[in-house]
Amino acid sequence: MAANRRRGEISARIDGEERILCLTLGALAELESAFAVDDLAALAERFASGRLGARDLIRVVGAGLRGGGMAASDDEVAAMKTEGGAAGFAAIAAELLSVTFGGGAGERAGADP
Repeated sequence: MAANRRRGEISARIDGEERILCLTLGALAELESAFAVDDLAALAERFASGRLGARDLIRVVGAGLRGGGMAASDDEVAAMKTEGGAAGFAAIAAELLSVTFGGGAGERAGADP
């Protein structure tokens, strides 16, 4: 399974399987609602702060999995495992945000899980 970064996709190994994640327009709308922001600029600013908690990582990775075609609730995502544990999830979220927002937001988002 090859991710197409030009479409905003990344590939990540979660629960021992290679998964495609993508923050589609629907996934971004889901995140706007979850983070109580009005637009994409505010969402990008929120992520650029570099302060993401575990619940935030679950939301971002969950939205990315759903955008990539996997029907998984945030509760199911919370029970998933990845190499590196929480730091692995932070790296996945950072890469996904970087591909989606073009660099700065994603790189800083995973800096301090």
